[in-house]
Amino acid sequence: MKAKIEFDGKFYEFPVTKGSEDEYAIDISTLRAQTGGLITLDRGFKNTGSCESAITFLNGEEGILRYRGYSIEDLAENASFLEVAYLLIFGELPSESELNKFYDDIKAESNVDEEMHKILDGFPKSAHPMGVVSSLTNALIAFNPSSVNVESKEDMYNAIIKLLAKFPVLCAWALRKRTGQPLDYGDDSLGYVENVLKMMFKKANQNYEVDPVIASALNKLLILHADHEQNCSTSTVRVVGSSHAGLFASISAGISALWGPLHGGANQAVIEMLEGIKEDGGDTKKYMQKAKDKEDPFRLMGFGHRVYKNFDPRARIIKKSADDVLGNLGVEDPILDIAKGLEKEALEDDYFVKRKLYPNVDFYSGIIYRALGIPTEMFTVMFALGRLPGWIAQWREMRLGKEPIGRPRQVYTGEKLRSYKPMDQR
Repeated sequence: MKAKIEFDGKFYEFPVTKGSEDEYAIDISTLRAQTGGLITLDRGFKNTGSCESAITFLNGEEGILRYRGYSIEDLAENASFLEVAYLLIFGELPSESELNKFYDDIKAESNVDEEMHKILDGFPKSAHPMGVVSSLTNALIAFNPSSVNVESKEDMYNAIIKLLAKFPVLCAWALRKRTGQPLDYGDDSLGYVENVLKMMFKKANQNYEVDPVIASALNKLLILHADHEQNCSTSTVRVVGSSHAGLFASISAGISALWGPLHGGANQAVIEMLEGIKEDGGDTKKYMQKAKDKEDPFRLMGFGHRVYKNFDPRARIIKKSADDVLGNLGVEDPILDIAKGLEKEALEDDYFVKRKLYPNVDFYSGIIYRALGIPTEMFTVMFALGRLPGWIAQWREMRLGKEPIGRPRQVYTGEKLRSYKPMDQR
């Protein structure tokens, strides 16, 4: 199959690539060579495939999300986060012995060099946790080889294990720094997700019992966020890694990309919006009307999705978890009441129903994190914790695939050639 492009009276043919789910793409890798310099312009890369990948399939029109061929619904209902991490990174679900070894190896690498404490101490208590986590992740390079021999399965595996082991510790430290709590490590008797909760919330000289409902909800949240194809942060990880930057440096760059309010910061923006509505009296009907008014600058956060044109399959899963968590904890919070009100209004309003503007995963994840007592500034850190296996899988696939360094083109719109003017002539 070929695609033809006509330019300046001439026709040029390009091969068409077909994916395993019948997606078609025009391969324009020879466009400049064939046409003498012609390039494509695609702002935001909405119509551009940057790579071929076997990790995650996403169909926004039909609301489909699959990791390595497994539906997100199936994995969220039945798998543990570590199983999903293994699946994303290595391509298959682990056997019992493989999973046990995987977690044993992670636990063995969970200690962080004491020198990292000094780096953490250098941040003010008011520092945003995402900045702290990104910096600490990059700082890991000083204590580990900055480059990984991708030809060695052992070297690659060890680098992956170290990051999966140390990253949740750094995330917990960022929270404890923010709240003034002493730093803590995990407990080898606990599971991966349960350890995250303990490291975040255990108070000094007190026992910490993990609530199974909370652990289950967090397990689902992390799975739902584990990968999402070629989004902003994942593409950042791959582009940075294409320069042969190390795993830790590439992931640190991805964390910074995720920090933006249009990407990972969306669930934080949801809570900030709800707080604004609360301060204005809590009238949800008023704000739903404002959202429908094109002249009103108010933007309803947590509804709709750039990719999913029907519904976000992750939102259906996490809504139930949100209901379970709120019911189990018996949380009384006016912010959460406002969220329920907005959800009810949107699901009953023809304006939102016709436009398929349903609550998305950011809406419900923000509610759960709020109910768990996680500070708003930590929401994106939790997103990063969930996305870590996906980033690692994408980086690994990119390096093993020997992809070329990422180097986009541009259409220059600046001044043409001009001469330098001395200071007295300007």
